[in-house]
Amino acid sequence: MTPERPRGGGASQTPVEPDKGSRVAESSPPQKPGQGTLYAALDLGTNSCRMLIAQPKGSQFTVVDSFSKTVQLGIGLEASGRLSRASMGRTVQALRICQKKIERHGVNRMRLVATEACRRARNARDFIRQVKRETGLALEIISPEEEARLAVISCAPLVNERTEQLLVVDIGGGSTELVWIDLSGVVPENRPRAIMSLHTGFNAQPEGGARVVDWISVPLGVATLRDQFGDVDDDAARFALMSWFFEEQLASFSPYNAQHPREGFQIIGTSGTVTTVAASYLGLRRYDRTKVDGLQMTSDQIDFVIRDYLALGPEGRRTDPRIGRDRHALIMSGAAILQALMRIWPTDRLSVADRGLREGLLYAQMTVDGVLTEGPFT
Repeated sequence: MTPERPRGGGASQTPVEPDKGSRVAESSPPQKPGQGTLYAALDLGTNSCRMLIAQPKGSQFTVVDSFSKTVQLGIGLEASGRLSRASMGRTVQALRICQKKIERHGVNRMRLVATEACRRARNARDFIRQVKRETGLALEIISPEEEARLAVISCAPLVNERTEQLLVVDIGGGSTELVWIDLSGVVPENRPRAIMSLHTGFNAQPEGGARVVDWISVPLGVATLRDQFGDVDDDAARFALMSWFFEEQLASFSPYNAQHPREGFQIIGTSGTVTTVAASYLGLRRYDRTKVDGLQMTSDQIDFVIRDYLALGPEGRRTDPRIGRDRHALIMSGAAILQALMRIWPTDRLSVADRGLREGLLYAQMTVDGVLTEGPFT
């Protein structure tokens, strides 16, 4: 698998064009958005379908409704290159629920995106048309750069004022995005907001603003990496192979070989893997976002949790309430990615983000519409 790289020395990536008429913005009513406007953001990934409906509130937003369902859209994709009929059926059922929520709330503005599974599948266009026909929802297949950019925007509230070098990592079901950002030229108190200036693209780097040094999209996420090593029976050996294999994919990422001081460096991880590891460390038998989002974990704490997962074995992980039924089969491939990242970057701390593509979609839409007020991110 070849990671997606910026072309021409910059951080631009040719987007994957959706079918004509499939951009949801065209179906939004032509009215001027305001603080009372409702926004929807839907993220259809390789493993899950997630949606948020939110309303602007000050410099943030308030979640009105949400939806999350494991659909395993990408199951079998590695072998066949196609989305299976069963996975498409499960996904359409989930999307029908999303459509009903959007309709019930009278959502005014929305963006509904699909990522790696639909980027790779030969029959993705047929699936997009099926979704439109059966649910009325217009999905947009976004490029790896767009996915990475939205993940970065979602993490803006967690950027420390002391941060000069930032690495944002988004571990998905089918791919993992990494973005390296130089904030050293930004006034400290403006650093979180400087991240929001990237809503127009990685090339929009005004003087004195956030500068994207490099970014990469590795076509390995928790589902695709697991499938690569499904024939390895030994649990510990499979984990080690997954971790080293993922690290090999980062060789062309320029900051990988650079020497950066630990001072002023921050890594933010956003994914179900990262939040599950955090919840396990905290011993949460019932997930609590307020305790997880923004949590700082050391490399030793992360390694302790991963060693515990390995000691549990597949059966123990399956019944561990901290991991959950939807995550147990994917947690070790995600942990392998996380361990590889913590092994090679110049820091022993990770900021945990319970936020991602959906939040990035909401921030981007609201920023463009001008409905977020000036003020600190919290």
